[in-house]
Amino acid sequence: MTIGTSLFMITVGAILRYAVEDSWDAVDVSTVGLILMLVGALGLILGIYFTFIRRPAPDRVVEQRYVDEPPPDRY
Repeated sequence: MTIGTSLFMITVGAILRYAVEDSWDAVDVSTVGLILMLVGALGLILGIYFTFIRRPAPDRVVEQRYVDEPPPDRY
């Protein structure tokens, strides 16, 4: 789940929880909104973790040169 999808789920969940006054017999819309907000928050935390904190190490080649003599004069 990406960060954008998580923010979308949090937004839809908040709309269902706080703005929708409709009710069905089998489904509590407020509970569905709360579940969407919780899943979106968890996805946001994991998305931020995997995007920014757990980056793979960059492929760097470190080369050390040991020179016994001074560099040649160029002038």
